[in-house]
Amino acid sequence: MKHLKHLFGITFCLLITATSYGCDLKAKEPRNTDLTTKSVTEKPSKQYVKIALLLDTSNSMDGLINQAKAQLWDIVNEFTHAKCGNDSRPLLKISLYEYGNDNLSAREGYIRQVLGFSSDLDEISEKLFSLTTNGGEEFCGQVIQTSLKQLDWGKNADDLKMIFIAGNEPFTQGKLNYRDAATNAKENDVIVNTIFCGNYEQGISTMWKSGATLTGGEYMAIDHNKQIVHINTPYDDIIIKLNSKLNNTYISYGALGRQKKAMQSMQDSNAAEMEAAVAVKRSVSKSSRLYNNSKWDLVDAVEDEEVVLSELDVEDLPEELQGKSESEINTYIKEKKEERQAVQKQIQELNAKREAYIAQNQKEETGELENALLSAIKTQAAKKNYKWD
Repeated sequence: MKHLKHLFGITFCLLITATSYGCDLKAKEPRNTDLTTKSVTEKPSKQYVKIALLLDTSNSMDGLINQAKAQLWDIVNEFTHAKCGNDSRPLLKISLYEYGNDNLSAREGYIRQVLGFSSDLDEISEKLFSLTTNGGEEFCGQVIQTSLKQLDWGKNADDLKMIFIAGNEPFTQGKLNYRDAATNAKENDVIVNTIFCGNYEQGISTMWKSGATLTGGEYMAIDHNKQIVHINTPYDDIIIKLNSKLNNTYISYGALGRQKKAMQSMQDSNAAEMEAAVAVKRSVSKSSRLYNNSKWDLVDAVEDEEVVLSELDVEDLPEELQGKSESEINTYIKEKKEERQAVQKQIQELNAKREAYIAQNQKEETGELENALLSAIKTQAAKKNYKWD
């Protein structure tokens, strides 16, 4: 059996966020951060990595869901190293489906779209933590077909489009033949990768390998109930304290801002409740380019030209900025941006030391599944001219 840790640490590896830093197909022009005028320059085209995670949430899958929650940040942190062929960074979008749960509609095939394609890391985390398990019918072909039909996969031939489906029942269940779904995926340039939660040979005999190879994807088997051992390091507490400083650099605006600021805090708590190491990994993710919140944070919004300050209502501003002049607000935003960059740099530097410490103190061999996944994913990504630092 193999580590689910690296499964999601690498599935999501190509994997959220959630950022708006895409692979620009032409050079960026210098940005005008003056909020009094709107930019008239068209934003360049982007390349996307789009990943749909289809998770079995029947009774036997508690271990799968728990490990997915714990390993989200490993995935994000791995993905920060991905590059397009022109050495710029791709924009990541993740979607989440659950299937095989009695609480879901029988008419819909016990399938639910939990989240459409999103680059919001906090939202992805929130949706993962909302999942619960219950016995049900597990229709792999139908959930693949549903994700192909419902999601906006786009028409760009340079985009990398992948499905990762995880479960432990025969791949052949349900009225919709998995071969038809796989054919549809291949026609739409979507690669299906299958993750059988159980014995490797059993997964082959129940057609999980066939479901992957039909689209040029990879088949993997894992022990979804295996307890992942995290290595604590001397840098963990410092990184967690820096995360609190990082949160203080966010300037929420509008009703969405207040809601998202609360979500940010809640997902910090969810990570910490799992284990301190998970909270550390989330903090590292938040210090990366993938953690972008331009829809609710003024620092990111100014950077991405999402808002014009003069058009915001006073009540949309946080209390500390109400009554300030536009010049004073711009100065405040600039100061928060500089503070954030300094904290993010500290976290990244400490994480480099943390990773070196872990490498020196890793007692068991954990690289087998990780190496297999990285090799498989990078082989698929190479066809789209992606590479890693």
